[in-house]
Amino acid sequence: MEKLAINGGEPVRKQKIFYGRQWVTEEDAKAVSEVLTSNFITCGPKVEEAERMLERYTGAKHAVVVSNGTAALHCACIAAGVGPGDEVITTPLTFAASANCALYCGATPVFADIDIETYNISPASIREKITDRTKAVVAVDFTGQAVQLDEIRAICDEFNLVLIEDAAHSIGTSYKGKMVGSIADITTFSFHPVKTVTAGEGGAVLTNDDDLYKKIVLAHAHGITRDDDLMEEAPHEGPWYYEQISLGYNYRMTDFQAALLISQMSRIESFKARRQEIVKKYDEAFKDEPAIIVQKEIPESDTCRHLYIIRLDLDKLNCTRAEFFNAMSAENIQCQVHYVPVYFFPHYKRLGYKQGLCPNAEEVYKGIMSIPLYPMMSDQDVEDTIHAVKKVEQFYLK
Repeated sequence: MEKLAINGGEPVRKQKIFYGRQWVTEEDAKAVSEVLTSNFITCGPKVEEAERMLERYTGAKHAVVVSNGTAALHCACIAAGVGPGDEVITTPLTFAASANCALYCGATPVFADIDIETYNISPASIREKITDRTKAVVAVDFTGQAVQLDEIRAICDEFNLVLIEDAAHSIGTSYKGKMVGSIADITTFSFHPVKTVTAGEGGAVLTNDDDLYKKIVLAHAHGITRDDDLMEEAPHEGPWYYEQISLGYNYRMTDFQAALLISQMSRIESFKARRQEIVKKYDEAFKDEPAIIVQKEIPESDTCRHLYIIRLDLDKLNCTRAEFFNAMSAENIQCQVHYVPVYFFPHYKRLGYKQGLCPNAEEVYKGIMSIPLYPMMSDQDVEDTIHAVKKVEQFYLK
């Protein structure tokens, strides 16, 4: 058994617990298996069923399922009309796809700073970054907490910007009683395995706007249509005829992925309840810890938390974040860091971005660490995680 490096004692746990994991049941596997032995394994009826299910759950008028969350963001930018010469404002404290989607369209990502307490993009910073080239805002619901949608909506309306809500973390979250997915001009989801519900991979794009919906459909399926109202060459020869009317991509979801998503969505409320229960225990356990800062929750957001982040007050600890991280690993609690600010990466440095752009994001990044959070966690798993955090904190406390 691995010994704890900091004092040679026994680790809190015998078996490692990871920061996140999927919960796939026999029912999920059966749903997938039934599709794999059916007539359609891709572009079949389960895809449409999954889209209707997302529409019912979120209240959005239209949903299009796609191959992954990054594809969803790309389709959102295409539908928003983002192109060369445009700027897209987003947060640096996110997965790179939230900014890359602008680059895919030939546009320039512009990074707005975050709120120092919620870690979500700051509406005031968005306003400061707007120029006459700004086309859209990609607002990320970091950890699952909804951004300040009313304030950001008002800014976007004032400057005629498209509001894209990157809700990769936040399916199941509501804002002022409305489900995420039905609020922004365009909302994107991710169904990666560590998310609240999974399709293995997969994503979705949701909107209430009919014209945006048509553009999203074209963008995710090669720009090809069989819709008589959209086709430009008429009359055509027969029912086999289709037209490519724009440049699109192959971002379609398979039917067996959709079957897994449908099965997972049937349990989303229980997943949400368990996540919220664990978050409540963590918040209570860490609220008075001298070297642990807890992420602030805004009252408007009924959050289905994807990640639970502790922020280390390194001024009160005799260790680096890496040493704290490694000590947690030695306790068999495997953590992660979400995220390295996007413009820290070599690719963005080569594009001319430099550190210092977003002081709050850079300060928060220095101390953040994601600890385990997923519905399959037992109460003992939660207690062990709390014990390990406090044990390591107390060892390193000044």
